[in-house]
Amino acid sequence: MKEKNNHMQNNTITYIEFKSTDIAETKIFYSNVFGWTFKDFGEQYTSFADSGVMGGFEQTDENIQNSILIVLYYDNLDEVQQKIIDAGGKISKEVFEFPGGKRFHFTDPSGNELAVWSDK
Repeated sequence: MKEKNNHMQNNTITYIEFKSTDIAETKIFYSNVFGWTFKDFGEQYTSFADSGVMGGFEQTDENIQNSILIVLYYDNLDEVQQKIIDAGGKISKEVFEFPGGKRFHFTDPSGNELAVWSDK
């Protein structure tokens, strides 16, 4: 049996986040079709496992377009935030806390939005 590597590495994609207009329906769909399991964080968010990558669904009332949010890991959010700005990126959502860590969102020079999180 392969042992899990719990050591996070900078610059790696560790999480993928989708939007959902109905969390309960979304959980039923992915559970029935793909066998994913879920852990709720309130009524507005659920994370999924057993998919090959960690991820989650966030409740939204908005029309969903391009709903995938790629989340990278970096242990020092201040440091990577400055690197993003220096390279021409823009911070689209300031650092905020969530169960398990902190994160912020940014856009690259083409307008793609990604997020960076840290458990530090």
